[in-house]
Amino acid sequence: MLPPVGVGRLSAAVPGTPARRGLLHDARRIAALAWPLFFGQLAVLAFSTVDTVMTARHSAVDLAALAVGGAVYITVFVGFMGVILAIGPIAGQLFGAGKLQEAGRQLHQAIWLALFMSVLGCTVLLFPQPFLALSHAEGEVAEKVRGYLHALAFALPSALLFTAFRGFNTAVSRPKIVMALQFGALVLKVPLNAVLVFGADLGPLHVPAFGAQGCGIATAMVMGCQLFAAWEVLRRDPFYARFGLASGSLALPDRASLMGLLHLGVPMGLSIGIEVTGFTFMAFFIARLGPTPVAGHQIAVNMVSVMFMMPLALANATSTLVAQRIGADDARDAARIGWHGLQVGVIIASAMGAVVYLTRQSLMHAYTHDEVIIAAAMPLLAWVLLFHIADAVQTITAFTLRAYKIATVPVLIYAGSLWGVGLGGGYVLAFNLTGQSPPALQGALGFWAASTTGLTLAASCLASFLIWMLRQRSSR
Repeated sequence: MLPPVGVGRLSAAVPGTPARRGLLHDARRIAALAWPLFFGQLAVLAFSTVDTVMTARHSAVDLAALAVGGAVYITVFVGFMGVILAIGPIAGQLFGAGKLQEAGRQLHQAIWLALFMSVLGCTVLLFPQPFLALSHAEGEVAEKVRGYLHALAFALPSALLFTAFRGFNTAVSRPKIVMALQFGALVLKVPLNAVLVFGADLGPLHVPAFGAQGCGIATAMVMGCQLFAAWEVLRRDPFYARFGLASGSLALPDRASLMGLLHLGVPMGLSIGIEVTGFTFMAFFIARLGPTPVAGHQIAVNMVSVMFMMPLALANATSTLVAQRIGADDARDAARIGWHGLQVGVIIASAMGAVVYLTRQSLMHAYTHDEVIIAAAMPLLAWVLLFHIADAVQTITAFTLRAYKIATVPVLIYAGSLWGVGLGGGYVLAFNLTGQSPPALQGALGFWAASTTGLTLAASCLASFLIWMLRQRSSR
């Protein structure tokens, strides 16, 4: 990928810029921050993978309940998470400017924001009837979805509070401690999940098989332990003393700081919410087709989600470095890092997408040996290469724009492309509302085709806007 004219002029305009500030130099800078983010995010995603694999071996009904319930939880959690992660660009710019105490105060305010969001989110999880109606989940599946979400209502506050801790540490280039805590949580999650999903006799204690609900109970227990460990790190690690965080006390809410977080965080949350619901709502509609299609969709979703961890790590690292350079008043280096982060992301995404596409048959059997479910999932993965490249482009560009505190334009782009083209177009195709005979793309395949198209449109629009914005800034 060649740089656009504006960005090329920007790099050339820096007096005395050595060759080391080229793509490879910036790739190393991004990789140094991205690799712990990547492995930490893999640990988090492994929660879902462990849930999917274990539940698939328990029963198809529990897997269908997990798909619907997981879509509800992700919709709630990720939307609120996006608001809280406004701490990243804000604290990152303060850190780059050397205003450490002010950066630390942002964490306190993000904690208050997480507590407020937890109240709203838990209410939704405890009363999920609108989502059940949307997915047409009834009988045993609906009951299992309720049990799963009720358990996750106890996990949500810990997860959102930990999000504030994670966002702050990423902003100050200290993601390794977050990665360590995320892997510790995964180590605890696996045995707890096995016991609670399949049941076990632990001496005199008999644990019944909870199925999908057991996944939620295990997650709630692990999230609580992870949050406690993060709080102890803040109190005891001398690194945080210079940010005014080592005392362990929580500052009172500050209206100006909270409004600053909300001003950036609300459009960020809306963007992420649209992005996620454009995909998770597919599960609600596909659930209407029966347990087998939604089970196949759940496996395909988990596979592309694993792949997504790489561009997400690159996006977080790129955004952090861009925000820090903006805070340090080095606009040219900020723009250069943003463009090079996008190039690196496209190269890696193309390679990963090709490998997964070519090996998809073998990868399917790692999830389940049920040939009926495999047959339902395989056609969906035919879209994986283009889907993953588009996903990488839109994620890295959106995160880079957030580093500049630009979050409203992506909301409009996401709404039109992911909801309009992706979800709306997918519904038309999946249920053949055009009346075409025979239908070209029906069922889950229709949703995946439209979702890939919408994601590609979003990636093109966001990348074009980023290039235009960088050109505008370079001409000043």
